[in-house]
Amino acid sequence: MNITAKRFLPLIAFFTIAFAAVAQQVGSNSPYGRYGYGLLSNQSFGASEAMGGISYGLRRSQQVNPGNPASYSKLDSLTFIFDLGVSAHYASFSDGLNKQNFYNGNLDYIAMQFPLLRKVGASVGLMPYSKVGYNFGQTRSLSDIVYEEVFRGTGGLSQIYAGIAYEPIKYFSVGANVSYLFGNFSYSSVSVPRTATGATIGQEKKQYSIRDLKYDFGAQFTLPIDRVSSLTVGAVFSPKLTSKADVYATEMMYQSDPYSSPYQVPSEVLRDDTLANQQFQLPNTYGLGVTYSNTNLLLGIDGTFQQWSGLNYPDVLDGLTTQNRFNNAYRISAGGEYVIDPYSRNFFSRMRFRAGVSYGNSYTNVSVYNPANNASAGVGGFKEYGINIGLGLPFRDSLSGRLSLLNIGFGYTTQRPDLQYMIKQDMFKVSLNMNINEFWFFKRQFN
Repeated sequence: MNITAKRFLPLIAFFTIAFAAVAQQVGSNSPYGRYGYGLLSNQSFGASEAMGGISYGLRRSQQVNPGNPASYSKLDSLTFIFDLGVSAHYASFSDGLNKQNFYNGNLDYIAMQFPLLRKVGASVGLMPYSKVGYNFGQTRSLSDIVYEEVFRGTGGLSQIYAGIAYEPIKYFSVGANVSYLFGNFSYSSVSVPRTATGATIGQEKKQYSIRDLKYDFGAQFTLPIDRVSSLTVGAVFSPKLTSKADVYATEMMYQSDPYSSPYQVPSEVLRDDTLANQQFQLPNTYGLGVTYSNTNLLLGIDGTFQQWSGLNYPDVLDGLTTQNRFNNAYRISAGGEYVIDPYSRNFFSRMRFRAGVSYGNSYTNVSVYNPANNASAGVGGFKEYGINIGLGLPFRDSLSGRLSLLNIGFGYTTQRPDLQYMIKQDMFKVSLNMNINEFWFFKRQFN
C-alpha cells in the first residue's frame, strides 16, 4: 500500500466511526440510570481500565491517556497513536425476589495522539461521559382495572475532546482538554391496561438536551529513582459546569404502545409544556495519582473526589430535592502491569499482564419504595466494587520497529445498595482495545 495513503487510514477511520457514534447514544440497562445524568463512565482507555482505571500518574509514550492531559507530552516527535475500544457486557439485576439478565455492547471510545512541536503533544477523541438505557415495570391494580406500569429511559452524555500538553522543564508537564459535551435524555412512564378491552395507553414523558463545553486541567511530575525506575505524581482538576436547557414535559394517550409504534399520532394530548432555562450542573472534580514504573513493572494508585452535593438539577425530572438528590462521590483505584522482558524475541515474554481493583460510591440517590404497600422507604445510593484483569498482546512493525498492542480486558463490578428493596447489580465486561503505534512523521526514502 502507498505509504501516504496508509498514513491517512487512521484519520479516515476516526472520522467515519466518530460520525456513526455521534448518530447514536451509548446505552446501558441499569435502572439506576433513571436518576441524574445516568451511570457515569470511567475516563480510562484499554490498558488503564485493566489496571483498575488508574490514569492520573500514568505517563507512557505508547498509550493515549485523556484521564490526565499532561501525559500527551510524553510522546516522541515521530509517533502517531490511534486508539479504538469496544466492549460487551452481561448484567444481572436482583431485588431479592426477582432476577433479570441483560446483554449489551458498546463502542467505548476512539482517540488519536500525535506530536505538535518538541515537548508538545496533542490528542483528540470521542468518549462517553454517562449512559442511560433502562426498561422495567410492574403490574398494578386500580379498582377493577389491572395495568402494567413501564418505565423507560434512553440517552446519555458524550464528549468530543481536544487536548494539548507541554513539558516546560524536564520531568514536569502540564496539559488541558477542552471537550464538547452533548447528549439527549428521554424518560417516560407508560401505563398499559391488561383487563380493559379497547382502552387507550397513557404515556408521561420528559426529555431534554445538553450542549456545552467542559474543561480538564492536569499536571505530572516524574522523579527518577535510578536508570530504569521512576515515580510519577499526577493531579487533575475539572471545574464545575453550569448549563441551561429546556425540558419538554408531555402527557399523551395512544391507541397502542408508543415504544413499539413510535411514529403514531396521539389520540389525546393531556399536557404539552416547555419548562424553559432549567439549570443543570456538573461538579468540581479533583484527582490525584501516583505511579511507579521500571522496565518490567508498573504499579499505581488513584483517588478521585467529585463535589456533587447541592448541585442544581430540575426537580421535575425525578421528584427529589437539592438536599437529597446527589452525594459527593469518591473513587479509589489501584493496579499494575508486569512484562517478563519487553525486548525479548519470545512473544510470551513480551506480553503485558495487568490487574486492578476499584471502590467507589454512587453520586445519585434514588427513591425507594416498599413493593408490598408502595410506602416510601427513603432515598439511598450504593457502593461499587470492581476487579479487572487484562492482557496486552504486542505486535511489532517489521519496517519501522514500532510496537502496537491488542489489549484484552475482563472486568467484574458489583453495586451493593444502601437500603432494603433496592436493586443489586452485577456486571461482567469483556473489552477489546487496539492501540496502533505508527512511525507517522518519519519521511521514508522508499515505499
